[in-house]
Amino acid sequence: MIILGVVLLIVGLLTGIGILWTIGIVLVIIGVVLWILGGVGHAVGGRRHYW
Repeated sequence: MIILGVVLLIVGLLTGIGILWTIGIVLVIIGVVLWILGGVGHAVGGRRHYW
């Protein structure tokens, strides 16, 4: 999710499309929050791990 957000940020910056920039920022923030929650041991989406 973080990588997709960064890609959308770059594409939005290069093309000048504001909605891609906004969606990219939101995806990066959500991805970082989920990454931090998973890193400290909280269950994310009802799962403690994905395997």
